[in-house]
Amino acid sequence: MSPRLKKLIGFTLFLPALILYFFAAAALGELVPNMQLLKAVYYLAAGIAWAFPARYLMQWMEREPSKHKGLER
Repeated sequence: MSPRLKKLIGFTLFLPALILYFFAAAALGELVPNMQLLKAVYYLAAGIAWAFPARYLMQWMEREPSKHKGLER
């Protein structure tokens, strides 16, 4: 698969998924008890957690295509 196509697919998946994640995190944030420190910890964790799956998507998008199709000895 060409790098250009991989970037198009990755962006097409990433943006809607990120928006959905932010809305879900905000909705779940409403369920956290109304204590300032607890809410701050939740939103800090939720704000960082999205980066882990995104990292793997970005690595896949940037990976060079393999040079050979079959197994070489």
